[in-house]
Amino acid sequence: MATFLYRLGRGAFRWRYLVALLWLAALAVAFLGSQNAGKAPSDSFTMPGIESQKAFDHINEKFPGAAADGADARVVFIAPDGQKITAPENRAPIDALVAQAAKGPQVAGVESPFEEGAVSKDGSTAFATVTYKVTTDDLTEASKDLLRDAVKQAKGTGMTVEVGGSALETDPAQGVGEILGIAVAAVVLLITFGSLAAAGMSLVTAAIGVIVSLMSITALQNVFDLSPTTGELAMMLGVAVAIDYSLFVISRYREERTKGHEPREAAGLAVGTAGTAVVFAGLTVVIALAGLSVVGVPMLTRIGMGAAGAVAVGVLVALTLVPALLGFLPNSVLSRRTRKNRPARGGAGGGVGARWARFVVRRPVPVLLVAVAALGAIAVPSLSMRLGMPGDEAKPTSTSERRAYDALAEGFGPGFNGPLTVVVDAGRADDPKAAVGTIAQRIAGTEGVVSVSPPQFDKAGTTAVLSATPATAPTSQETKDLVREIRDERPAIESATGASFDVTGTTALNIDVGVKMQKALLPYLATIVGFAFLLLLLVFRSVLVPLKATLGYLLSIGAAFGALVTVFQNGHGAGVFGVDQAGPIMSILPIFLVGISFGLAMDYQLFLVTRMREAHVHGETPGQAVVTGFRYSGRVVLAASLIMMSVFAGFMTGAGMMIKMVGFGLAVAVLFDAIVVRMVIVPAVLVLLGTWAWWLPRRLGRLLPRVDVESESLRDRVPPPLTVAPDHPGSRTARV
Repeated sequence: MATFLYRLGRGAFRWRYLVALLWLAALAVAFLGSQNAGKAPSDSFTMPGIESQKAFDHINEKFPGAAADGADARVVFIAPDGQKITAPENRAPIDALVAQAAKGPQVAGVESPFEEGAVSKDGSTAFATVTYKVTTDDLTEASKDLLRDAVKQAKGTGMTVEVGGSALETDPAQGVGEILGIAVAAVVLLITFGSLAAAGMSLVTAAIGVIVSLMSITALQNVFDLSPTTGELAMMLGVAVAIDYSLFVISRYREERTKGHEPREAAGLAVGTAGTAVVFAGLTVVIALAGLSVVGVPMLTRIGMGAAGAVAVGVLVALTLVPALLGFLPNSVLSRRTRKNRPARGGAGGGVGARWARFVVRRPVPVLLVAVAALGAIAVPSLSMRLGMPGDEAKPTSTSERRAYDALAEGFGPGFNGPLTVVVDAGRADDPKAAVGTIAQRIAGTEGVVSVSPPQFDKAGTTAVLSATPATAPTSQETKDLVREIRDERPAIESATGASFDVTGTTALNIDVGVKMQKALLPYLATIVGFAFLLLLLVFRSVLVPLKATLGYLLSIGAAFGALVTVFQNGHGAGVFGVDQAGPIMSILPIFLVGISFGLAMDYQLFLVTRMREAHVHGETPGQAVVTGFRYSGRVVLAASLIMMSVFAGFMTGAGMMIKMVGFGLAVAVLFDAIVVRMVIVPAVLVLLGTWAWWLPRRLGRLLPRVDVESESLRDRVPPPLTVAPDHPGSRTARV
């Protein structure tokens, strides 16, 4: 592989105009495709194989006029202080709103609070429910404007009016952190390279890769049902990995130039050496993301495939576009010290990275114990992690949805915002109505149920839907226990009535999703950890290095989960990160975080340890190899991790809770893995293992193919470096 990538790097450098034109053509094709694409589908969430999803499908089949996933709006009215909502001066505008909202062509029905008993006991709060025949995506602006106008008129009477539900749901505010994250990345690149051209090249190539990825996702969004969230997460990962991969290739190019290689040769060597690590690192991330498809959640599969595509484009950019641009600026990307033929900072000592490595080499045991103990302590809260799907209660108080949620919880009880929908199939019962009535009574008598609505039958009179209101909040453990208790009573109820029922609704769906995700987490984690071990076994031709890498990854992901629980679930320091309301961790986040952070962890493992492996193969002792690896790669890996953290943290400034959690989780995962595990634990363990770190049974060594991450195959192919400095008048560097 090293030989192929070496030729690819030299070819891209030589044919730089053609490579640049090909990437411009890719940009043009992606742009044209995105311009002809239709409207992006919504972030619909379906999960085959769970009870609540089956019940939703049953409702859609039996009640075709009112889809279970149809848009809805819950308009909440709060009377002025000291007044009753039933007073004539307050009732009149509410009746007017109900009448006006009912005129919408897409409206399925409007429930007046005075006819449906939707008035709080103290008479201060009431709500009207507007249901639509279509989903939120298919709701026209005319229908939304009609409801907005009615709400605006009701507000003008002195009442407080808030709107919850999906019909008028506001899009999360876009934060400025993404731009700030890129700015921080630019500063880190400038400090690392000491060259504006080198820093700019990393940013430009990353921008081209991300634009191609995002436009391609837009072009294919209707073909593969890719939602806006897919693009957001693809951009988050695409920016981070594209900058990092370009950083590693450019850094290796500069290193080869300082050794005296001419520009084209240095570009080939950079792609043949650092490019090998880029390929395996990118492959690891792609497989981890594509592996999300085995979990069985369509939304997660689409997000994973979109992000995997962005990472694959980042790899192609690093292997082709970066060496091509190096051909345009062969000397400008070098540091000023190199261009002036002055020794690099750090001299023979090798800089800060080498000095840190020597510190660890001299004190491996205490360094290892402190690092492991720190990560272990941070990981402890993860043992109490609760999974769920935060709703309106997790939105900022500046949104109408959050204020409507709080008003309903205060006026009608915390469980009112998360009713359970019970779907009864009484087709085999002798008396369907009597069977449904019995089931309603039994559910109403269950401890923790406040009320049960009258059943609504389908046209055949054999299927009924009723709503049960819990006494506790939708995301509480008590509500989860209540759902389990109702389902546990089902066999006895079905035996007595001859009718079967399923529990669904948004609350039950979120509970079922959380349970399924929790069950899928350990098998998925075991799968990718096993894959990591096999991949690293192939790359490093060692048994203990892959074992150490996977154990370190488990430690870092545990600490990342612990930090997530501490901030988002327990609320410690939540205000610092813009979290208004603590609650459960989003159900799909742990698996998604495991997949992405696994790939990123292997990135740093490969970039750092391959240099140590290369030094050891070339004759250095284990301790010397650790120092050499840090001398050449420590500074670059640190810069890459800082760039990743700044990009991920930038996405936390948006209001979307999912993106906020993902950004925080990935930022702390990179912090723990790149800084603590790879920079502290890895060198300490390698020093303690000594030569045993690179041990491989002979029989296994004969079976494993060689991927040549040490670039041994290039030693006889590459001409010797020039004996003059790169900027010497007699150097060949000017003739590129």
